[in-house]
Amino acid sequence: AVLPSPGQLPPTVVPAGGSLLVNCSTDCPSAELISLETSLLKESVGSGLGWAAFQLSNVTGDIQLLCSGFCNGSQMIGFSNITVYRFPERVELAPLPLWQPVGENLTLRCMVSSGAPRDHLTVVLLREEEELGRQPAGDGEPAEVTVTVLASRDDHGASFSCRTELDLRSQGLGLFQNSSAPRKLRTFAMPTTPPRLVVPRFSEVETSWPVDCTLDGLFPASEAQVQLALGDQMLNATVVSHGDTLTATATAKAEQERRCVVIKLLGNAPPLGFQGPNLTLREPNATEGTTVTVTCAAGPRVRVTLDGVPAAAPGQPAHLQLNATAKDDRRTFFCNATLEVHGVILHRNRSVQLRVLYGPKIDRAKCPQRLTWKDRTMHILQCQARGNPNPKLQCLQEGSMFKVPVGIPFLVRLNYSGTYYCQAASSRGTDVLTVMMDVQGRNPIAITIVLGVLTILGLVILAAASVYVFGVQKRRDIYHPDEAAAVELS
Repeated sequence: AVLPSPGQLPPTVVPAGGSLLVNCSTDCPSAELISLETSLLKESVGSGLGWAAFQLSNVTGDIQLLCSGFCNGSQMIGFSNITVYRFPERVELAPLPLWQPVGENLTLRCMVSSGAPRDHLTVVLLREEEELGRQPAGDGEPAEVTVTVLASRDDHGASFSCRTELDLRSQGLGLFQNSSAPRKLRTFAMPTTPPRLVVPRFSEVETSWPVDCTLDGLFPASEAQVQLALGDQMLNATVVSHGDTLTATATAKAEQERRCVVIKLLGNAPPLGFQGPNLTLREPNATEGTTVTVTCAAGPRVRVTLDGVPAAAPGQPAHLQLNATAKDDRRTFFCNATLEVHGVILHRNRSVQLRVLYGPKIDRAKCPQRLTWKDRTMHILQCQARGNPNPKLQCLQEGSMFKVPVGIPFLVRLNYSGTYYCQAASSRGTDVLTVMMDVQGRNPIAITIVLGVLTILGLVILAAASVYVFGVQKRRDIYHPDEAAAVELS
C-alpha cells in the first residue's frame, strides 16, 4: 500500500510468536535516513534507494510500528498497528449435574483459556446445534461465560457444548472455531402424589400374597428403580413402566406377625437437599503479599475437591492457602463435590474469582530510560504500567512540567530535551521512573555559492566564496500533495 505522508495502513494481523518482515519504502527519489521505530528487537535485512527492510522476531503482543524518513529535507512518516492473534488453548464446558430437576434453572459454564485478540473472540453455548446464547469472551483469564436455561423433559439425553469463534475476517483471514467436548444431561421429575400401595388387608400365616406399588408422574419412569420391602425383608419385584407410570409387583410371605410394607424409590435421582458445595474466599479482594484462604465445604458424606486437591475425608472441608501476587489477579478457583447414593456418584460444582490489588508498577523492560532522537522527527515513547486498579501513566519534564505523549506518535522538538519523570498513579500509590531525552539538532547544510561575470573581453572571475548556511530549511509540517512522498509498510 502506498500512503501519503503522514499515513496509516490497515492493521496487520500475525500469529503469536511469529516473525514479521517490515519494508519501509517511499517513491521519493531523494529519500534518506529511512528507519523503523518499534520497541521490539529488530534486525536490518536490507536497504536500497527509497527503501529499508527490517525483520521482527517473536512478536508476542500488539504494538504500533512507525516508519520515518526524509524527502528533500522534510520528514515523512507512516505507521501501522500490529495485532497478534492466538487460538484458545482450552475450551471446556463445566461438568453438568448427573441429574437435573425439571423446571429448575440450569447454569451452563464455559471456560476459555488464552485466545486473542479478545475483542474478536466470542463464546457460544449450544444445546445440540441450537444456540442458547453468545457473549464476548471478555478480559478474564481464564474467561468464564455463563448461560442459564430452564431444564425441561426435552433436555433429557441432550448434548450440551460450547464453542469459541475468533473472527478475523475483517483482517483478511477467516472465522476460526474451537469446540468443547459435549456433555449429556439427564433430567428428572418426581411424582407429585405418594405411591399407591395395594396389599390384602388380611392374610394367613405362612401364605403368600401379592404386593403392587404404582407411581404416577415419575420421569423418566423407564430409568427408575423401585425396591419393595416387608419389614427388613427385601422383595424380588418385577417393574413395568408405561409413560410416566411405573408399577412394581412382588410376592410377599406373611410371617407370624404382620409387618409394614416399605416402598423405596431409588432411581438415580439425587437427594433434593444436595445443592452442592459452599466455596468461599476469606478476602475476595486481597492485597498483594497477603495470605488468601480458600475454603470448600459441603454436607455429611460429601467429598469435596478444591482445585484438584481432595479433602482428607468425606464430610470434611478442603482448604487452600496462597500468598497473593499480581499473577493471581482474576484467578478462578473450582470446587467439585461428589456424593454416592446407592452406588451412583452425584456431582455439583462451584467457582469463585479472586481479585488481587497490586501496583502501580512501570514495566522497566518496556520503558527505555535513555533516548536519543533527532529534532523534528516522529517518535513514540513506549512505556507501560500495570496494576489493579488500573494506574494512570504520565511523563512530565523536570522544571517546565511539560507532558510528553505516551504510547502515541508525536513530533520531537529541540526544547523536548531534558529529564522526564514518568509516574504511574492509582489509589494504591505511585511508581516513578526517570527518563532522559536527548534531542539533537539537524546538521548544518553546506552550500557553496560561486558568483561570476562573463564579459565581452573574456571571463573575469569577480568573486568566489564558500558560505555555510545554517538551519536553512523550509517548513514542511503540512503535507502538500504536489510533493510526492510516501511510506509503505508490508
